[in-house]
Amino acid sequence: MQGRLALLTGTSVALAVLFAGTTSFFITRWSLLDQLDHELLASARAAATIIATNPRNDLEDLAGPAITDQWLAVVSAAGETVSVPNGARLFTGPQEIAVARLQTGSSARSIDVIQADGASIEYRVVSVPMTLLDNNDKPTRHAVMLGRPLTALNSTLKSLWVVIVFAGLVGVLVTTLAALWVAQAALAPVRRLSMAVRSVTQTDQLNPIRIYGRDDLGELTKSFNSMLKSLQSSREQQRQFIADAGHELRTPLTSMRTNIELLVADDKAGMLPEGARSEILDDVSAQLGEFSALVGDLVALTRDDHLQRKLEPLDLSEVVESALSRARRRGPGITFDVELDHTQCLGDAQNLERAITNLLDNAVKFSPPEGTVTVTLNSGVITIVDEGPGIAEDDLEHIFDRFYRSDRARNTPGTGLGLSIVAHTAEAHGGTVRAGNQPGSGAKFTLRVPNLTPDAEPSP
Repeated sequence: MQGRLALLTGTSVALAVLFAGTTSFFITRWSLLDQLDHELLASARAAATIIATNPRNDLEDLAGPAITDQWLAVVSAAGETVSVPNGARLFTGPQEIAVARLQTGSSARSIDVIQADGASIEYRVVSVPMTLLDNNDKPTRHAVMLGRPLTALNSTLKSLWVVIVFAGLVGVLVTTLAALWVAQAALAPVRRLSMAVRSVTQTDQLNPIRIYGRDDLGELTKSFNSMLKSLQSSREQQRQFIADAGHELRTPLTSMRTNIELLVADDKAGMLPEGARSEILDDVSAQLGEFSALVGDLVALTRDDHLQRKLEPLDLSEVVESALSRARRRGPGITFDVELDHTQCLGDAQNLERAITNLLDNAVKFSPPEGTVTVTLNSGVITIVDEGPGIAEDDLEHIFDRFYRSDRARNTPGTGLGLSIVAHTAEAHGGTVRAGNQPGSGAKFTLRVPNLTPDAEPSP
């Protein structure tokens, strides 16, 4: 990129210098020729006046010291030319004959003139009309031609062209080198950013990059540092989740392995007392159920189905009723005090039902055997209150963390992921979930899901 920027700058400057130099050269040439034409025309008119007032003057007398670098001639309307003796030889053209015949205007042109020694030199020739009297005193039409060599002017223009070319080359070179230096300095942050990306790829170290300014590249570096910080946080969360999941999975697996080893040993030695084998099998079945529930919770918590699954309009009361039917089967002695309105919302019925079921299971788990669980739905706000011991103040801020279990829940069945799934589902639906305590009762959970207004359109 650095080389391309320098090449682009150098090319642009070269084209600009070429255009400006060429334009300046031709404008200067035109200006010098125009100035020379004015001088020659003035001299030609003066010569025409002298010749007209004294037509018998010898032309050689007119080519005195004042005009030694000029060539003078008189052209008749018939095209006959009388020039200074021993002067340059000039061929009359149609421009001079037209001036002589029409007796109006003037002409100017550049021609190659053959000198007396045979050399060819470029001349600038002008002509003006003039009237002479012949021997019978009759007026005859003529034109005065005056020429001057362009040697000095061409030499000046040649020197000017050399200066333009030299100055242009120097300017292009200096500009290209300056552009190369500026590009190198300007792209230094980009190179540092590129090296940082390469370092992250090669070393897997998410180290932040130093910010050298507050320009656009500085903002880009700041954004890249934010991305690295987010990746680092995500990586730490992933490591912690894997460690926690491994720890939670290890417990049921170890217990099942122990029980299975006992069953295998009993097949060989028959050492277990009567009825113990059935108890071990029941224990294994319960551990398998716990293991399956833990795996299911892990999958539900880590998948991103909510990013792809289409949310549909649904009646939230129907979802709550479906979750209540499950909770009643799991807590046959629990009384459910239910008050639901018909709230329309936009969501995924399966995920919402699982989240509400987790809240109800939590209420059933901590309620006394003959307790009451109060469930209300009002304008998209689901409130579940149990009659259990409630939630300790120290546990409220961690209650929705993965694998977190309070001291009161250590000896109760569960995976420690149920409430995390609730928070995950609420966030996916653009809602919130809060935990607290109901005065005079137990724990209180409030799940809020955005309503779908009657005139709202489902999102794609």
